[in-house]
Amino acid sequence: SHKMARDLTYLCSRIGILTRLQKKVIDQRIHYRVFISGRDEIEKFYNYCNIGNYEKLEKVKIYLEKDKRGYSNVDIVPLSPTKIEELYNQANRPYQELKNSGIEIYNYLQGELMRPKTLASFAQQIGNDSVRHIAVNHLSHVYCDKIVDIQEIDNDEPVYDIEVPEGHNFVGGIAPTIFHNTVIQHQLAKWADAEIIVYVGCGERGNEMTDVLMEFPHLLDPKSGEPLMKRAVLIANTSNMPVAAREASVYTGITIAEYFRDMGYSVALMADSTSRWAEAMREISGRLEEMPGEEGYPAYLGTRIAEFYERAGRVICLGSDSREGALSVVGAVSPPGGDLADPVVQATLRVVKVFWSLEAELAYARHFPAISWLNSYSLYIEDLEDYYREEAPEWISMRESARKILQQEAELKEIVQLIGIDALSPDNRLIMETAKSIREDFLHQSAFHEIDTYASFNKQYKMLELVMFFHKRAEEALKSGMAIIDIATLPVREEIARAKYISESELDKLEEIKKNIIAQTEF
Repeated sequence: SHKMARDLTYLCSRIGILTRLQKKVIDQRIHYRVFISGRDEIEKFYNYCNIGNYEKLEKVKIYLEKDKRGYSNVDIVPLSPTKIEELYNQANRPYQELKNSGIEIYNYLQGELMRPKTLASFAQQIGNDSVRHIAVNHLSHVYCDKIVDIQEIDNDEPVYDIEVPEGHNFVGGIAPTIFHNTVIQHQLAKWADAEIIVYVGCGERGNEMTDVLMEFPHLLDPKSGEPLMKRAVLIANTSNMPVAAREASVYTGITIAEYFRDMGYSVALMADSTSRWAEAMREISGRLEEMPGEEGYPAYLGTRIAEFYERAGRVICLGSDSREGALSVVGAVSPPGGDLADPVVQATLRVVKVFWSLEAELAYARHFPAISWLNSYSLYIEDLEDYYREEAPEWISMRESARKILQQEAELKEIVQLIGIDALSPDNRLIMETAKSIREDFLHQSAFHEIDTYASFNKQYKMLELVMFFHKRAEEALKSGMAIIDIATLPVREEIARAKYISESELDKLEEIKKNIIAQTEF
């Protein structure tokens, strides 16, 4: 698969591993290979692949432990011999000094390419600070690849503004990437059980707001097939706009939302982000010379946030026709450094009853949506108990069991990192396997897959039921003497993993998977 090979090379580049992509034709079939060359790059790859005992990786480990000579780095600087000779002549051709530092200059004058470290050493010996600055500060973050061929890919591909760890913004598309909460807000706008969507971009970067303005007209309402813009209101207020406008944008958005709510519509308001709104309040408060509160925010920060969120709810509208309207508010909070002790976060948590904690670690692990199952919560469960008992009697107990298993997995992870998963008891290994299934087969979701992008409550119930039913049967099989390795490698686990791709019209197939669980766990 050319696309898989291309995506693998892209993914490796995002974690700093240099690769080569090779195309080969064998028996009229095209094959692709991804090569990782050079001791340094192989060592990076080995350190990232922390997956326990694996035969191929053991061979890599043996290679790395051997003190065998060979080329260690494939990172080269495409500096021409003419330029090297020019720098060499400017320094009065210090051949012996270069020779003593391990640089045979005549090799590079004949066309051999330097590594960044060699270039830095060369620059130091000839006393050229500008070249040394480039070698040390710039080339450590850049890989200069030789361009052999340029191919144009004529496809419509989604492009997202993403945050690169220890770097700056990066525009990426087709391959695995790191997304922020904008994708979640897009999904809520598409699939929320609401008739009107109001999106407020409060103090966001201009390119992110542009992305929303460009993206929303092309998003289709899955229920009607019409463009989402026909039932959406967008309020653009970027970070370079006046501070007063930033504060007013949130109030403008919720006032418009209330207008439609009073007409009897169900309205969903997305505020991205309330942290920028709070920062605008802090700036205005400072200019008014008001007494500052915690971290410089005004003393009335908690009151303003509470007033904003308390405007949400379901109401019976005034008038003779007994209209019922509803307003749901989804606010994105962006604390600096992800600090949940930030005053804006704490003031928000005191008011709201649902909290989704987005974690960078999950995004780096390619788990999307990157919502922490340990830190997130909902206080509406008690209000919905009667509904769940009527529609899905076992949902509450299954939910609690799944949360307990995920909590146990978090506790066992420290032990696994110290002594390995093989040292765990069979019961604990089953906990780890089930937790992995809950994470990857139930909680993991692709926003860009036509089926996996949305799951009805009925499908969610059946999917979680499959995972928990397998866990129950596996516990019984363990007690009967079945080995944990045999349970972990049962073919039905692949069927459970693919259940998310079963369409709503084919949910009967989930019952067939349940029968296969019973058949394969009999001992």
